[in-house]
Amino acid sequence: MGSCFPLDTSRKFQYIKHIAAEGCPGATPMHPSEHPETSLKSVVQCNLFCTHGETEAQGRDRALESCRDPNSTHVSSWRVLQRRRPLASSGADSTLEMPECQAWTGALLLGTCLLYCARVSMPVCSVSMSQDFGWNKKEAGIVLSSFFWGYCLTQIVGGHLGDRIGGEKVILLSASAWGFITAATPMLAHLGSTHLVFMTFSRILTGLLQGVYFPALTSLLSQKVRESERGFTYSTVGAGSQFGTLVTGAVGSLLLDWYGWQSVFYFSGGLTLLWVCYVYRYLLSEQDLILALGVLAQGLPMSQHTKVPWRQLFRKPSVWAVIFSQLSSACSFFILLSWLPTFFKETFPSSKVGWPPGSSFRGWIFNVVPWLVAIPASLFSGFLSDHLISQGYRTITVRKFMQVMGLGLSSIFALCLGHTSSFCKSVVFASASIGLQTFNHSGISVNIQDLAPSCAGFLFGVANTAGALAGVVGVCLGGYLIETTGSWTSVFNLVAAISSLGLCTFLVFGQAKRVDLSPAHEDL
Repeated sequence: MGSCFPLDTSRKFQYIKHIAAEGCPGATPMHPSEHPETSLKSVVQCNLFCTHGETEAQGRDRALESCRDPNSTHVSSWRVLQRRRPLASSGADSTLEMPECQAWTGALLLGTCLLYCARVSMPVCSVSMSQDFGWNKKEAGIVLSSFFWGYCLTQIVGGHLGDRIGGEKVILLSASAWGFITAATPMLAHLGSTHLVFMTFSRILTGLLQGVYFPALTSLLSQKVRESERGFTYSTVGAGSQFGTLVTGAVGSLLLDWYGWQSVFYFSGGLTLLWVCYVYRYLLSEQDLILALGVLAQGLPMSQHTKVPWRQLFRKPSVWAVIFSQLSSACSFFILLSWLPTFFKETFPSSKVGWPPGSSFRGWIFNVVPWLVAIPASLFSGFLSDHLISQGYRTITVRKFMQVMGLGLSSIFALCLGHTSSFCKSVVFASASIGLQTFNHSGISVNIQDLAPSCAGFLFGVANTAGALAGVVGVCLGGYLIETTGSWTSVFNLVAAISSLGLCTFLVFGQAKRVDLSPAHEDL
């Protein structure tokens, strides 16, 4: 993952001495690695300066302002973190602190995996549930799309909270809730005779809680990872989405055949709750979470230098380009994620072949292979992105190349899905389309961090809100097209058209220069 902070130790030490010289109460110019209690505020302010990616003048002014207020939210928050675990820096301190960076990368990879395990449980089980509850395609489309009704409402909130109280806390609190709801879904389905209403409600709640995840993750990584390492780091963590879909496709298909659709929800929800316990016990503390809950309960006061420059952002064509491209990418992916299992089951009716025992071999194949291909594709895209930048290629050139692969080439394979009657070719085309879409992790996803690292969570929340809204429309429209035309070709044509529009917009207007460096920040 590399160093969490791009500022070297010597510069941190000079910054601390500068703060001390300015008269910060209790600030003693000692080396950050010592972390004595008397110099804690100095260390805190130095790390805040690194975290927010400000200019030195802005960081100094805000640090002094916070030091004068001993009850500052920022100082209180970082006081707890610094007392327990100093965040990784560069240089001499990195040997001892790198394992924590690696532990967080692994934990976030697993968290993203479990996020998608819970998310795709419904698409994997939708055919069986439709048979049990008598849903038609339109009703199934309502249940599948209802996830995005909630998902689009918490994106901006999740990003803003991640920018303010820490993305790791936002992720943990939301995961504990969505894990419980996922595990309780079978019980909710049998509360009454109105199965459609209860399932729609549970999916809306799950969407609300999962909506904060990626904006909070973007905020966390933008604050802790160098620009030259963002592609691989984000792709590594983002590979969890394909891995989670793979796990649910492989294990879920077996559980579905052996124990019924209820077992798939128990499996994904239970694993999420176990992950929450692990992160709580080994990577965070009770004090961290209590502090975050306290800040949420008291509101989020904003200092002069931490307000989101939203007017500055939305005057830039490059910002609108990345938002529209994220909209296109998310919408295309959500349509495929929601309807591919149904496409394969209806177009290629499975026959029992005895392996795995009692299961459908073809069902196992189409639920596993596309996501198995996507995992190495995601890692490769991140490696290739960072390698090209390190070789001297312009950042925006690399980002646009990634989008040509992620939106352009992937849409061609999606089109091919609607024009073949071969099961093997359909698996190949679906695998290529899903695998190439992972190149978006090294394109528009990190381009948001290029444009506005100081408020990347907020901006990603805006972009992903647009994508979730488009996902609601896209998934519902997909069900409508299938029901009215009786052809899957129309769905894949829709995916290709949406992807092409997003690609063209990004190629014309996309940039990689920071747009959040305005001295005048406007309030939300």
